[in-house]
Amino acid sequence: MRSMRRGIKEMDVILSRYAEAALPGMDAATLDTYEALLSENDQDLLYWVSGRDAPPAALAPLVADIRASVGMTGG
Repeated sequence: MRSMRRGIKEMDVILSRYAEAALPGMDAATLDTYEALLSENDQDLLYWVSGRDAPPAALAPLVADIRASVGMTGG
């Protein structure tokens, strides 16, 4: 549910689609990382996923996976 009600519509769409596809296959450590990602500011998330800004190192692999899942590979 937290993936769908972010505040910025773009992040609602991106994260809800990602969560629907990816959450069932995540291990406990990745779920913890995803939970940490969801606690971040929406504007920061949008910048990281869009490639405008680099995400923190701890979140970078997950952000890269989200970007790939929605076809955002450019920076």
